[in-house]
Amino acid sequence: MTPLTDEELLALIADLESDRVERKRAWKGDAPEKGRQAVCAFANDLPNHGEPGVLFIGVEDNGQPSGPDFVVTDDLLKTLADIKTDGKITPPPSMTVGKRHLLGRDVAVVTVWPSDAPPVRLEGRIWIRIGPRRGQASGQDERILSEKRRYRDQSFDTHPVDGSTLGDLSQTYFENEFLPQAVARDVLEINGRSYGDRLASLGMIASVEDPTPTVVGLLTLGKSPRTWVPPAYIQFLRIRGTQWGDPVVDEAELDGNLDTMLRRLDDKLKATLAVSVDFTSGATTEERTTPYPLSALQQLARNAVMHRTYEGTNAPVRVYWFDDRIEISNPGGPYGAVTQQNFGRPGVADYRNPVLAGVLKTMGFVQRFGFGIAEARRAMAANGNPPVEFQVEATMVMAIARIDSGGAGA
Repeated sequence: MTPLTDEELLALIADLESDRVERKRAWKGDAPEKGRQAVCAFANDLPNHGEPGVLFIGVEDNGQPSGPDFVVTDDLLKTLADIKTDGKITPPPSMTVGKRHLLGRDVAVVTVWPSDAPPVRLEGRIWIRIGPRRGQASGQDERILSEKRRYRDQSFDTHPVDGSTLGDLSQTYFENEFLPQAVARDVLEINGRSYGDRLASLGMIASVEDPTPTVVGLLTLGKSPRTWVPPAYIQFLRIRGTQWGDPVVDEAELDGNLDTMLRRLDDKLKATLAVSVDFTSGATTEERTTPYPLSALQQLARNAVMHRTYEGTNAPVRVYWFDDRIEISNPGGPYGAVTQQNFGRPGVADYRNPVLAGVLKTMGFVQRFGFGIAEARRAMAANGNPPVEFQVEATMVMAIARIDSGGAGA
């Protein structure tokens, strides 16, 4: 993603009819809502420009700079950066935020690149550009965006799975459970969108013309996901001891669609978390402590499911629970902008499986993009545990949560 030059940005500011630019005099009033709509529309790139769209804050609709009362602050830049990670836009847009000196003043610039996995939704609605204005996509627009996905360098989660058919997806689950979470109610009430249209629009099949389920379609809606995506499960072991070779006292292969698999894991984590009770001498109440915070384990495991590779491996996500630690590992090393050196650094995130990430957000398993590790660290510290450790290699990532020195295993 090459940043636009000052000359390119100035040309966009001056072009009042361009569908690649949105101008806001300040980030207040309805600007945050309309600005997010513009980001969503730029990511969809319905006109197929193949070039980034730009949201300027500090520029009037006529292309002139805002008045001297407008200032680009660090808080404003952080707020704009949150557009990518707050989970309102799915899949998360590819965008950068910065301060540039243009028109003799500082201007906040949000640059949004076309998505590799359209259509992109803002809170269940697909926004597009219609000339210099924005609007919601029609059924035909959705089909065009779905078709665009077929001709991009697709992420593996959007690849069709040869041999699978519509019959391998649960229409009942899709229509009764997933669809109402993924698409706004008023959009669902619009006529003209068939079952196939909706599956294709959400990336669950290759296209209306080629209704072959995709990897993410089978993971999300599959009646038997492992039949088609063999590594789609979580291996859980409870080992009584601290070393390999110690007795395994509980083991399970947790599978099913994403919702079922992750809820089964939640149940297993809750059942295994032993609650120890400390009685303070002379105390009239008991103080209950847990060796690990549930939310930290959930974040680390869901991160593993989201960021793992599903390509070229049959290895599952592994949750191995020892007396002194829990190891959560996934196949697939750092991806894209994430490296072994910057792994876990706040604000550094990329998505091997962008449509899958959007599905997990839609289903409520992810609250904000890029904050899973930070939340796990926060919860561990609040519970008195040592910091989460990460072993990051080219082909795998392992998170290690250790019990606090005064705790006990489950």
